[in-house]
Amino acid sequence: MYVLDASALLAYLNDEPGGTEVEALLDDALISAVNLAEVLQKATRNGISATQLATDISGMGVHSVAFDASMAAMSAELWPRTTHRGLSLADRGCLSLAAQRNAIAVTTDKAWVGLHLPGIDIRLVTR
Repeated sequence: MYVLDASALLAYLNDEPGGTEVEALLDDALISAVNLAEVLQKATRNGISATQLATDISGMGVHSVAFDASMAAMSAELWPRTTHRGLSLADRGCLSLAAQRNAIAVTTDKAWVGLHLPGIDIRLVTR
């Protein structure tokens, strides 16, 4: 099972390097609602309907997961171990969901390389 960071889904949607690799992971992939919001905000900035894109993403087989209190607590607990790499709240939301679901977090963000977070596997997709 895979959990997509916003950067990974954006690589696919924008036909960027790494997008083909992400495409192979889309069916039944998960995305935190926080990461989905990031993707939709960037689409809105470019004049794309957030509502339509959310529907399209769901149609690709990607399942949005609510950012709940448990994920919020885990994201907060990850902060001291990730702040030196500049990871955002959304990044930590992705990692939290991956930990909860025993899934692999997928990102294009090279800042994640070398992170050693017990119980969280990270897959870097080359951008």
